[in-house]
Amino acid sequence: MHTLCTRASMKPEITAAVGFLSRFLRTKGLVNDRQLQTFGQSLQDLMAEQYKHHWFPDRPCKGSGYRCIRINHKMDPLVGQAAQRIGLSIQQLYRLLPSELTLWVDPFEVSYRIGEDGSICVLYESQPVVVSNQNPGGGSLGMMDSRISCKEELLLGRTSPSKTYNMMTVSS
Repeated sequence: MHTLCTRASMKPEITAAVGFLSRFLRTKGLVNDRQLQTFGQSLQDLMAEQYKHHWFPDRPCKGSGYRCIRINHKMDPLVGQAAQRIGLSIQQLYRLLPSELTLWVDPFEVSYRIGEDGSICVLYESQPVVVSNQNPGGGSLGMMDSRISCKEELLLGRTSPSKTYNMMTVSS
């Protein structure tokens, strides 16, 4: 018997990711409260729209990855779009955000890493609601999905283990 995770939306995960990025803009003092609110709402809307096209609630818990936001030599397009809506150029955005940032937004967990070899920290974590994958007739309702989250894929692809895992968790 397979187990499936159910989730009506990824709103808590998206909210955690947007809040994390917004705090960087706030700390530099170059963005006022109205701009910050507009940036956050725009990024949340963009991510929620993308979520509609990429989330499959009937997939097994493990491996229904959602989104990896990367900021390095290239700006993540959704973050860039939200910034442009408040009048920030990509160059200004690079000055406000860490130069090497990876933010994983997966079902039931949001985590980040600053720097290529930095520690991975958990911003948000919750437990999935597990339901049986059996129909009344006894057959399986779905096949096991072997995909892994974008964070797990990166970690498995490393040639050497990460230095440490500092876990800062906020659970719901």
